[in-house]
Amino acid sequence: MHFDRRLKPTARVDLIPMIDVVFQLVVFFMITSTFIQAPGISIQLPEARTAEPVVMTKLIVTISSTQEIYLNDQRYTLEGLHKALSLLRSEGSDAVKVVVIEADRTVTYELMVEVLDALRLNGFKGVNLRMREDRG
Repeated sequence: MHFDRRLKPTARVDLIPMIDVVFQLVVFFMITSTFIQAPGISIQLPEARTAEPVVMTKLIVTISSTQEIYLNDQRYTLEGLHKALSLLRSEGSDAVKVVVIEADRTVTYELMVEVLDALRLNGFKGVNLRMREDRG
């Protein structure tokens, strides 16, 4: 007797291990990602039609309408800002050379120039101005 038994190839794709791996990757990136948050200072950013996304850096200068100047979350006067920036420069912090400036729309041009001057005198060359995109 001769039996003709042909084995049918069974191909089966199990998606559960792949879903588990993808889920683990998502959780890993969510936990290890850090988000730089701007200090909670109430300002109204000016609008511009040519506004582009700005990469947030470790150094954010915020100028409010009452001529208060914040370096990240610390409040300074203009003279104090000079001292804080020179201290950063003397620490040899070469990693932070790009600065983001957030200024209220009511800040005077003179104050903006003084802050920019303080940054340039202390060796900060890359300065980005943050603004809102004009949707009109």
